[in-house]
Amino acid sequence: MSDRAVPGPGEEPEQPGDPVAAGEPVEAAPSEDEVAAELAEEIEQLEERRYPSTIGGAFYLVVLAVTTAGIGVVAAGEWRLGIRVVAGSILGAAVLRLVLPRRDAGMLAVRHRLVDVLVLVLLGSALVFLSATIPDQPV
Repeated sequence: MSDRAVPGPGEEPEQPGDPVAAGEPVEAAPSEDEVAAELAEEIEQLEERRYPSTIGGAFYLVVLAVTTAGIGVVAAGEWRLGIRVVAGSILGAAVLRLVLPRRDAGMLAVRHRLVDVLVLVLLGSALVFLSATIPDQPV
């Protein structure tokens, strides 16, 4: 004979792993008010992280304007000077990305700070090097 009791009328048979049948405490489901409070807290945390950064946006626009001016100088015929202006703008963006915290860097922050700075420094340095070393071509 088994030690298990036979369920009476209206009773459900014991299920293996059933915490009620095993005498384990059962956690109550959270109420609607608790769930709503948790959701409101999560939304508030998301809103705290998402705010516009006017400092980074202004610096980004300055970098973009100087780069555009450099391209204009290239189009006017002074390609060495124009490329140096573009390179200076990119190197300036690298310095800004290095000194500004992530929340203030705006669109200058693309990846991790070190990656952003290295990419900008390499690109700006390459432009300076190329503008200095490419020989003039006869017309």
